[in-house]
Amino acid sequence: MEHTGQTVELDVRPYLRKKVEPFKVIMDTVKALNKNDIFVLHATFKPTPLFGLMKTKGYAHKVEKIESDHWVITFIHKNSGHELTDIEEYQAVQQSPDTPECSADSPPSQIYELDNRGLEPPQPMIRTLKKLEDASLGDEVIIHNDRVPVFLIEELNTLGYDYDVEEQPDGSARIHIHKK
Repeated sequence: MEHTGQTVELDVRPYLRKKVEPFKVIMDTVKALNKNDIFVLHATFKPTPLFGLMKTKGYAHKVEKIESDHWVITFIHKNSGHELTDIEEYQAVQQSPDTPECSADSPPSQIYELDNRGLEPPQPMIRTLKKLEDASLGDEVIIHNDRVPVFLIEELNTLGYDYDVEEQPDGSARIHIHKK
């Protein structure tokens, strides 16, 4: 297919070498992408936790190890028409089943609780989005975080989830997320 987007490159190796968390920079870059853009990320390690998060946003990826401390990850949106050499990953994203409709035969709702306190970003967000991906319609995921998860809230709004935030006296937050 004809490529109508652009290639957006982001090198977070300088951040990582200075022990600065680049998650916000990465997510800001992803938010600015158009569906036809190709996102190329340079990192000092294989950012496996990012793959699950990007998959929830509709992206497939290809990973290349250039040197021991230089990894290049190429992300494309599944609706862009581009192809990755790692076609199995691309097809896995394309073949992810759409959320099924509720039926009268649906099992009773489940409640899942995740205690994300003490985890370094982006682990709380990745754990929560993974649990939501695995949950069935009508299920509720309750998370307990060290603070109100601003970036997760943005993502829940983008993905269309209903949620309630309960700020706790100790500064932590419990969020009830409903999969509808």
